[in-house]
Amino acid sequence: MSLVFPHTFVPWFRHVAPHIHAYRGKTFVVAIAGELIAAGKLDRFAQDLAILHAMGIKLVLVHGFRPQVTEQLRVKGHPARYSHGMRITDAVALDCAQEAAGQLRFEIEAAFSQGLPNTPMANAIVRVVSGNFLTARPVGIVDGVDFMHSGVVRKVDAGAMRKAIDTGALVLLSPFGFSPTGEAFNLTMEDVATSAAVALQADKLLFMTEVPGIHEKVDDADSPIDTELALAEAERLLAALPAPTQPADPAFYLRHCVKACRGGVERSHILPFAVDGALLLEVFTHDGIGTMVVDEKLESLREAGADDIGGILQLIEPFESDGTLVKRSRTEIERDIGHYTVIEHDGVIFACAALYAYPEARTGELAALTVSPNVQGQGDGERILKRVEQRAKAMGLESIFVLTTRTMHWFIKRGFASVDPDWLPEARKRKYNWDRRSQVLVKKL
Repeated sequence: MSLVFPHTFVPWFRHVAPHIHAYRGKTFVVAIAGELIAAGKLDRFAQDLAILHAMGIKLVLVHGFRPQVTEQLRVKGHPARYSHGMRITDAVALDCAQEAAGQLRFEIEAAFSQGLPNTPMANAIVRVVSGNFLTARPVGIVDGVDFMHSGVVRKVDAGAMRKAIDTGALVLLSPFGFSPTGEAFNLTMEDVATSAAVALQADKLLFMTEVPGIHEKVDDADSPIDTELALAEAERLLAALPAPTQPADPAFYLRHCVKACRGGVERSHILPFAVDGALLLEVFTHDGIGTMVVDEKLESLREAGADDIGGILQLIEPFESDGTLVKRSRTEIERDIGHYTVIEHDGVIFACAALYAYPEARTGELAALTVSPNVQGQGDGERILKRVEQRAKAMGLESIFVLTTRTMHWFIKRGFASVDPDWLPEARKRKYNWDRRSQVLVKKL
């Protein structure tokens, strides 16, 4: 085994563990554009879904078939017609949609039946269940255009779907629905996925799409991707965008993400299927990939509570082991939890610091300032420091001080000045470890 591998794999796997804990037992609705399958990426994507399934995540998979239906129509010499961003489904197009759906369901079930050794599917048991979970109604005539057999979701049988999911099966939905009279309607993948996510009150709705996400400047394809949009911000952006007519339009997937969040889905995502492992990157890394719409910012800077004790211990333990921080017991952190400030992202603690006041000396100690190595360099240390300074000012303190053996330059750059240990308040001086020879740095508030 390479000598480097354990030093990269072990920290990475430990970093992933909080996400595994956070999502076990959660429900994800994953929607894949037909272009993903047409691009030959189904097998690899199925492997990634199998990994999520193995982690205890409950899955609903919705597939699209836009390019497959268009190809069937081309072969038959029949034109593909669209209006208002939707396919007009005449009798020929309906036949093509049914043929495409049957073929794709066969391919998807085959992808989840792989079990070759030395692949992520080895020993994977993913049962695929499908059925008539959707009731549909016709789109009808819009602005004089008759959409014929095109429909929209009328009702989702969430109870039956939940029973199937709870058995450990993956529920597969095709973009087809039936009326109470048995008439078939061609639906859109986006409508089916959004309706299913809302009906199930899923924890995530993830669109695997042809687009990389929403650009910070929507009219500039070279601008960075906006990785996180608050729901209110997404609504404002959507109101300013023109009505979408094709998947590449910024509002095409965004409108469904907004609808899902309005309907109670905690998070909705637009992910690029062109990036290998995009689904895993989104679920198991801090910053993720693509664009996420969330009802409120996932990252919060706040005072700690009892539920954060485990996360704080996990965060500071490596720094205690290498001597950067003085070791603190769980009992000590439980006792002092009210002194801590944390930065939490999606249920995981990524930074913390504690403030111990010495009111008689009008000063306070900044202790255990820690930022996870996975997010260092992103300004979280400064954010925690500013919050501690605000807490200190609110207490009427005139300065804060820190004891450090390795990070003095970081603090000096942020306004701290070195002083003799004799400067310390008497109560703190009595606990000063002269063997450790920590530098004492003070900042006036």
